[in-house]
Amino acid sequence: MRTDKEEICRRMDEIHTTAMGYGRISKNLGLCGADPVAHCKNIIMDSRCTIQRMGKNWYCELGNVRITVHAHSCTIITTHIIK
Repeated sequence: MRTDKEEICRRMDEIHTTAMGYGRISKNLGLCGADPVAHCKNIIMDSRCTIQRMGKNWYCELGNVRITVHAHSCTIITTHIIK
């Protein structure tokens, strides 16, 4: 059985977000001009990133950033700075 990290990494090419998601991710992470999906993928692929599937979502955390990805559609739903 694959781990959550192995499964999301196997599906990395499918990870995307919606038009509204681009704005929400950029705002929540304070990204200026950077591609939010590429930024999130880099975080997810980092060996220090922890990934846990709970229900229909994967929760990916690295440092103070949490990325929520819908497990079936591979859509980045939102990101948060953890305080």
